[in-house]
Amino acid sequence: MKLTTADQFLKERQNPTEETDNSQLDQTVLNIISKVKQTGDKALLDMTEKFDGVRMDDISVSEAEFAEAQEAVSDEFTVAIQTARKNITAFHTNQQEQSWFINQTGGITLGQKVTPIERVGVYIPGGKAAYPSSVLMTIIPAKLAGVNEIIMTTPPDSDGKISPYVLAAAEEAGVDKVYKAGGAQAIAALAYGTETIGKVFKIVGPGNAYVARAKKWVFGDVAIDMIAGPSEICIIADETAQARFVAADLLSQAEHDEQARPLLITTCRHIAQAVKAELSRQTERLERKSVIQQSLAQNGRIILADTLHEALDVANQIAPEHLQLMIRQPFENLANITNAGAIFLGDYSPEPLGDYAAGPNHTLPTSGTAAFSSPLGIYDFVKKSSVIHYSESALHAISQDIIAIANTEGLTAHANSIQIRKDEDDA
Repeated sequence: MKLTTADQFLKERQNPTEETDNSQLDQTVLNIISKVKQTGDKALLDMTEKFDGVRMDDISVSEAEFAEAQEAVSDEFTVAIQTARKNITAFHTNQQEQSWFINQTGGITLGQKVTPIERVGVYIPGGKAAYPSSVLMTIIPAKLAGVNEIIMTTPPDSDGKISPYVLAAAEEAGVDKVYKAGGAQAIAALAYGTETIGKVFKIVGPGNAYVARAKKWVFGDVAIDMIAGPSEICIIADETAQARFVAADLLSQAEHDEQARPLLITTCRHIAQAVKAELSRQTERLERKSVIQQSLAQNGRIILADTLHEALDVANQIAPEHLQLMIRQPFENLANITNAGAIFLGDYSPEPLGDYAAGPNHTLPTSGTAAFSSPLGIYDFVKKSSVIHYSESALHAISQDIIAIANTEGLTAHANSIQIRKDEDDA
């Protein structure tokens, strides 16, 4: 990992060495979306053969496949997934919103009606890897919000199968339908519908660059949760931090892929050197060594800050997906954090705790979007309608004000809508 000062790091961020060119990626994605819109299931089957290496006749996951999945997973996994489900449910239940109404004097009722989104699509990465934790994190909040139909898509492996762990988690979470489709083509199918997959109103869930760009291009025709970038972790550590813990947590993110961004901000040069040594030592015994080494070399940074105040300021400018405060007084400094997807306090609250079992959602804003975005939650699966009721006398009392504003804006039909009722009232 490259060692740098806070000032140098911030200058690098302000002047990136290269701009990302997505034109070729976008052209590929737009072609895929067009094919799915034109030929539906045929496009899905053809692209599954092309990209996933398997020819299928049916993209639906059957009841028999769900039953096989339950038989295939271990008891240990079942217990673990049930524990995670319980914690995720308990946390997200606190996010539930209620409709509310205010009855004012003079015959006025105002309010807000909260309604679940009717149909939601959940995308889960798959193929070579399995992410049952993402299944729980996306389906459970939708279920708690009262979504009527939750549809999940995930790419099959080369045998045309879905990971039993993913299917077991989906059943545990309460999914309604699962389809074997991945990539940009699955996003297009959810957005526009095919003969088999019904059109949804919102798409959530992580994915690769093709999935992310597809979500960007269908946005507007359908809602999305976010456009996720590479995973990232930022750790603020002072002289009290344990170097081996810090290194292990940085590595937990570096193993995601070569584009992952592990960052350490520290006020202690000794910690910086100790963590650097630990990174080398621990990497040697990890299975994804090659991926980790590339992530650390390309995107890893150890940032030296003069003070804790400066360290916190740098973190807020980064607005990281995951932020760990491994400092003497983490709770006392929580109020100083303004931009972060999830905040982990102390040495024994590592980021993987949030990934799997603590309860808060692990679908988080990345690439600095935590400056204006939030983790996935129940609020992502509901919509809100304003409710307005005025009695005749209440409208009369405010009618002249409305007419004055409408006329000022040159919208005389608006003014007329009020005036015609006022005239009727005055007659």
